[in-house]
This record gives sequence, C-alpha cells and structure tokens, in this order.
Amino acid sequence: MAMTESGENLNVQSLIKEVQVLADKFKTEDDENYVSPFAHLEKATVLQEARIFHDPTAVRENPRQCCTVIAQLLHLQNTGQILNSNESTEVFFGVTKLFMSDDASLRRMVYLFIKEMAESCNPDDVIIVTSSLTKDMTCDVDLYRANALRVLAKIVDAAMLGAIERYVKQAIVDSSNQVSSAALISGAQLFLSNQESANIVKRWVSETKEATDSQNEMVQYHALGLMYQIKQHDRLAVSKLVSQMGQRNLKSPLANVLLVRYTARLIFDEYADGKDRGSNLSKSGYQYLESALQHKSELVVYEAARAICSLPEVEPQDLSPAVSVLQLFISSPKPAVRFASIKTLAKVSNEHPRVVSKCNEDLEALIGDANRSIGTLAITTLLKTGSENNVDRLLKQISVFLADIADEYKITVVKSLQRLCLTYPSKHRVLIGFLSNFLREEGGFEFKKCIVASIISLIRAVPETTETSLMHLCEFIEDCEFTMLSTQILHLLGELGYTTSAPARYIRFIYNRVILENAAVRAAAVEALAKFAARLPSLRASILSLLQRSLADEDDETRDRAALAVAVLTKAMAQNPYIPPAPDAEPEDIPTDAPASNDPAAFLFLEPLPMSFDRLERSIQAYVDTPQAMKSDETLTLDSLPIVEDTVVKLEVHNDDSDGAIANGLGEAAPAKPRADPAAAVYAVPELAALGRVFRSSQPVELTESETEYVVTCIKHVLPEHVVLQFTVQNTIDDQRLDNVTVTVEGSDNNEIFDIEGEVAAESIPYGTTTNCFTVLARQPDAVLSSTTFAAELHFTVVQVDPATGEEEGDTFQEEYPLEDLEIATSDFMAKVSVGDFRRSWETVGNAHEVLEKFALQFKKLDDAVSAVIGYLGMNACDGTAVVKTNNGGKPHMLHLSGVFVGGRAVLARAQLSLDPNAGVILKIAVRSEDESVSRLVADCIQ
Repeated sequence: MAMTESGENLNVQSLIKEVQVLADKFKTEDDENYVSPFAHLEKATVLQEARIFHDPTAVRENPRQCCTVIAQLLHLQNTGQILNSNESTEVFFGVTKLFMSDDASLRRMVYLFIKEMAESCNPDDVIIVTSSLTKDMTCDVDLYRANALRVLAKIVDAAMLGAIERYVKQAIVDSSNQVSSAALISGAQLFLSNQESANIVKRWVSETKEATDSQNEMVQYHALGLMYQIKQHDRLAVSKLVSQMGQRNLKSPLANVLLVRYTARLIFDEYADGKDRGSNLSKSGYQYLESALQHKSELVVYEAARAICSLPEVEPQDLSPAVSVLQLFISSPKPAVRFASIKTLAKVSNEHPRVVSKCNEDLEALIGDANRSIGTLAITTLLKTGSENNVDRLLKQISVFLADIADEYKITVVKSLQRLCLTYPSKHRVLIGFLSNFLREEGGFEFKKCIVASIISLIRAVPETTETSLMHLCEFIEDCEFTMLSTQILHLLGELGYTTSAPARYIRFIYNRVILENAAVRAAAVEALAKFAARLPSLRASILSLLQRSLADEDDETRDRAALAVAVLTKAMAQNPYIPPAPDAEPEDIPTDAPASNDPAAFLFLEPLPMSFDRLERSIQAYVDTPQAMKSDETLTLDSLPIVEDTVVKLEVHNDDSDGAIANGLGEAAPAKPRADPAAAVYAVPELAALGRVFRSSQPVELTESETEYVVTCIKHVLPEHVVLQFTVQNTIDDQRLDNVTVTVEGSDNNEIFDIEGEVAAESIPYGTTTNCFTVLARQPDAVLSSTTFAAELHFTVVQVDPATGEEEGDTFQEEYPLEDLEIATSDFMAKVSVGDFRRSWETVGNAHEVLEKFALQFKKLDDAVSAVIGYLGMNACDGTAVVKTNNGGKPHMLHLSGVFVGGRAVLARAQLSLDPNAGVILKIAVRSEDESVSRLVADCIQ
C-alpha cells in the first residue's frame, strides 16, 4: 500500500516491520517451542473448573486458581467461544461469590470479568453485582474504590446512576489521586453512553472544576477533558474555560496538550463563522499557542507547533516560530520526535514551501535516516522546498536512497518528483530521465504504474516533455512484463505520436509489440497503427503492409481489428490518394500531412463516440424499458436513444497535489452499482405510460420532516409535453390505514404554464408501508418556462385498524395534511449530459444564438458560487471545472457546463467567476445552443 504524504500508512507499515525485526532478533529456541497455556482450551472443561467459585474454602485458600479460571473464561470469550445465556448466567453468579475473598489480585480479575461480560449477560443479572460494587466504592481500600467506579460506569443506567451520584461526586474530589482519576474517567464514559446519563454528569461541574486544581498530573488531565466534554456545545463556556486554564500554570503536560487543541479548535470555529484572524478570540488564541512553544515539555511544544501550522489561512510570518521549533526537533535523537516534526513540516511545505526551505540543510541530513519513513518524508519535503539549482544534487542523493527502500516508499518519492517537474518545467529532461531509469530497474506493478502515470500526467501538463517521454516509454515497453501498462502506453502513442517532429520512428516500437507480445497487447498495437495511418496519410501505405501481416493472427480480436483497419484504410487511400510533394518543393508549398475532411479512416478511428460506453448502455436499457419501444417501427439510432444523465461523482479534494489522483486513466475503476430507472414507476401505470417517454427524473424532494406521521417525498418526471409528479407516501401510524391517497397541487402561475390534468390515487397504505400516487401536469407548449411554486396538500381516508392484526375497527373519516411547497424550476427541464471535447463542441455550436450576461452574486467564496451556478442551471460541469483550485492566485475561475434541454436541444455554457471584495462574486456567462430562446431561458436561470 502506497504511503500518503501525511505518512500515516507508512508509519503503520514501518512500525509492523520494526516490531517483526525486533521479535526475530530476540527469538530463541525456547520461544519456538513455546506453547500457550490457552492453546487447547475446551469450553466444557473450563466451565467444569469454574465450579470452584461456589466453594468458599477453595476461594479463600486458593485465590490464584480462581484467577486462572477467570483468565481462561475471558480467553474463551475473546476468541469466539461465546457462552450461551444459561452458561453466562451461571458463571456470572459464581464470580459474584468471589467478592468474599480479600485477595487483591483476585478482586481485580473479578472487576475485569464483570466489565467484559456485562454486554453479553442478561441486564437483570448484572444489576445483582451493583450492591457489591457500591460497597467496594465506599470502602477504605483505594484500589477497590477506583476499580469499582470503573466497572459501575460500564454497567449502570441513568436510573442507577442517580442513586450513586453522590458517591461519584465525592470520589471526584477524593484525596486519593487514583480514586479521583477513576471517577473522572467514569464520568467521561457515562457522558458518552446516553443522553440521560450525560444530563446527570453535567451536574458535576463544580467537583470537576475543583479537580482541575489537583497537583496530580493525571487527575488534572482527566478533569480538563471532562470539563470540555460538559461544555463543548457552548462556545462561550469553552472560551472561558480555555482562557482561565491558559492563565494558570498547569502542571500536567497532557492537560496542556488538551488546552492547545481546544484553543486551535476555537480558532477554527471562528474562521468557520466567517470571522477573520483579526478577531479578539483568534488573536488571544494565537498568542497562547505561541507562548506554548516555550513550554518545557516536548509534547506540548510539538502540539502547539502543529496547531499553528494547521491554522486556516495562516500567514508565513506567523508560521516562522513553529517552523523554527520543528527545525530543532528534526535533529532530536528520538525517532518519534523526528518523525512527527518532519511529518508536520511536509504538510506545511504543501502551502508554504519557502517557509520550510530554511530547514533544507537539516532535512538533507535525514535522507539517510535509519527509519525509512523519516527518510522518505525528508526527500518529499526537499523536493517541494528545493530550488531549481539544487534539483541535480537532490536527484543524486535520491538515486542512492531509492535503491535500498521498498516500492511503497518509492511511490511517494515518484509523486513528489512529478510535482517538482510541474514546479520547474525547464528541468523536465533531467526529471523524466530520472524516472525512466527506474522504469528499467526491478520493481513491482504498483511502482511501475506510478512512474508511467506520472510521466503521462507530465505530458498532459508540460507539452515540452512529449517527445522525450514517449521515447522513454517506447523503450520501456520493449521489455515490459505488465500487459496493462503496455496497452496504456500503446494507446498513448496512437493518441500523441503523430504530434511529434518524427512520428514515423514510433511505428517500429509499435510493430514490435505485434510480433512479440500476447494477444491483448497485439490488439492494442494494431489499434495504435490504425490511428497513426488515419492521422498521417503519408504513412498509410507502409502501415497498411504491416497491418496485412496480422490478418492471419491467431487471436480473434487482433485479427478482426486488423481486418477492419485494412478495409477502411484501403477505401480511404482509394478515395483520397496521397501525393508526395516534389523533392525541390518549397516548405510553404508542401501540404499539411492531415486527413481530408471526408476521410473514412479519420471518421472511424479518430472521431469519438457521441457518448461514453456507460451512457450508451444505460440509454439502451432506458429505451428497452420504455413501454411499446420494442414493438415500434422506429429505426434505432444514436439520436433516437433516450437522454440519460451523467452520474455525479463526488471528488475528494486533497490539500497535497502529489497525493491526488493522477489523471491518466491508469486507476482501477470501482465496480459499477446497478442503477434503478426512476421512470419505472411511471411506466408501471398504463395511463401514465401512454404519455410517452420520460425525458429526465429529478432527485427526490422531501415535502415533510422525516419524523412526522406521514412522510412524503416527490420526484418530478419531465416528459416532452407533461410533468408527472410522483409522490411517495409512507404511513408511520400503527393504528391507521390510509385509503384513496392523493396529493392536490395549486400552482402560482395561474395555469399559464401548467394545467393540472389528472391524478392517480394510491388505493391503500397500511402502517409501515410506502406507496406512490401521481399528479399529472400538462405543459402549455407556447408558454415561456419560469420557476413555478405549487402548494401541495395530502388527501386521504383514514381507516382505524387494530395495530396487532391490521383488521378494521371504528369509523373512517376524510383527512387533509398540508405539505411543503414544491418548486418546478427551469433547471428541472435540463439533463446533465457531458461532452467529450468541450472546446471543440463550443466552436461547433458557434455564436449565432449566443446569449451573454453579467451578474453579481452574493457569495463570499468562489466554491459556493460555483456550486450555486451549477445548481441554478442544472447542467453538468466539464473538464473538472466544478472544483476551484486552492492556489489560483486570485485569478478568475472558468466553469464549463453542458446539458441537453427538453426536446433534445444541446446547451453549452462558459462562465467566468471572480471574487470582488465589494460586490461578492462577479459572474460573466455565455450560453450557446441551436435555439436562441433556449439560450435566453438558460441564462435567465441565474437568480
């Protein structure tokens, strides 16, 4: 598993390896022959031995034997040999008799057993021991009191807690630190157990506050933790707590760590509320964090430094004190301190590499650290903070380091090298060469895939690297053992090879794959050759002769691809023969080596499908699901297929670009989940199916709260001339059955846009079931669409029934239930459909029916404005423009949108959003379609 930049996975992996090394180092022959005393336990035997608990003499004289039996019972419980209810009850009663023994070790084992068995035993059995535990809680032995408190916190409910509350409050302020700490921990556990117990614990504020004055470090730590738990939902109270504790000199380093974390959380909350770092709370919080950097405990100092580095929108000058402290820590003799410090510096370098650059000399010393996690983080941080002049020297140091580490560490370094190349494009030859050298070294699939992915992404981002990168990849596939990488590189060659200065030199590498590789690679090579021939008419004759040799290939796929390519190329050469230029022709007289506009080879091999394979599959499935579709005489073409919307995938935005997904197509796609057709409910009703094919269906809209007696949601199904409202009604009242259920709506448009044409009632909705009813709206064909609000009301007949049997009893009566208003917006008539090449589609549509508008949006963040514009228009964001880059330097954000309006009219939009300190977000938008009225309608959706 590859290490993320944060180093979390890397830390776990290295920890496991180091523990294994230590275990092997100290292993002896005796260890190899060691057999656990619990290895061959049988439940029946242990239960037989547990009868010793009922012998008072044996309990008093042989407590060690009782301890052994309890240990065996716990082992059975934790290894899956669960006791049944009768066995657990019998054993539990036996263990309760061990309270008669005064042996301290046995008493502690009894406490442990009760805690472990409390969840699996009958609650009534557990209550029996509360009297014994309460007695121990009030005795004179501190060990018994502390442990009894912990066990009681595990088994008591709110009612029992009220009975023993007085004893727990006394224990919190007890003179014994052991008892006080146990009581505070118990309070924290009870606070999280249920709301009733939490309300009781909240009454212990004064005792908990008194405990924070304790001179014992652990008591102080636990008391502060419980105080925060009690007040965490009251920001003013938390602010006072942090202010008061910050003025005191807390003795416990752990308590100071908590205080640092609470302070940082308050600053985060201030920022989340829209307040800048100039607020009084933020200023005082930062001053406290800065003062904590002078604490005598390394733990507190590091926590304060980490908190400062994590503050939102922190300025470089504010980071300097924390970075200086971390610079000292990376020279610490303790590996844990070095790792934590460099991990934090690595995060800071993502946003502020210049601040961390002053630590470069110390970071270089860590490259050879014995802990590979530290060495890897040192390298990745140096690659972000180093200057262009130091790149060559860094690569020399890295080359020695990479030879001795595992693939998982190498992958992290490769991702950092990719980012370095994007930072310093002029060094692309050195960096690409460095990466390609490791392609030829020994390594696993994940490592090689990461290098190939990085090189491909650099080709996309830095076009100057294309020729150098393609040659390195060609050399790699000459001896590549991974089919997936070979086919990916061959596809890339077919896509980009023709753009180089000498495209013919790649044909040899591609044809070698046809001769020497397996069937999958041979098929990909044939496809790449066909693309070369389609793009470059001058090479068609030579490529055709190569493809003809594959007509007798033993693999069906390869042979079929070759046969298709030969047939199409032969036709293209006959239709548009290539005439080579004269040897003495001037450069400006030589025609461009490109296919003609009507070239069949270019159309077949280069033109993309109008939709993805996933959309094509779903569109065909929607066509089949439409009633009477298979009996229709209509010719099935791509244009006649139903419009299906693209699946919206939520992207996780990484702060570290090197850890983000690389846009290279090499990632393994998650298995697709089957999608249910939302229009199936409409097609199931004959009256509604006769209205025609559903254009699109909206997401469910909640018209009631989820906790109400009747839960209603609505899906808006848009048809060419109608809108069908599907109301899903759930009955949550156990003594009622709802009959003849309908939803009546009344629009705010005075029937100018929509006419209510009819309703389809749900016949019966028993308790706990969900059923659909429908309302049909007819759309006026000449009316201009605009946002329309409908008042909705649920109508039904209530039938009183017996909750147990469901039989009718009592009278029936008519009932009405008001619902939330329902809005039908213009965006409901827009399907979210992407286009393969937005720029090309934009130019193809042209500006004949373009509409330009400018708006001032009341948003404080570009992210919110982008999401709002996408929602207003109901269109699909293309080319990843839905995500605003975190470090765009204040530049405007470009948003590309595409969709299909009802009636099958494609719509494209380009929006520019810029942040204005005075006017909010300024939006400039251009909408294009083949119908100017549609362009205007879409542009007017902005609110």
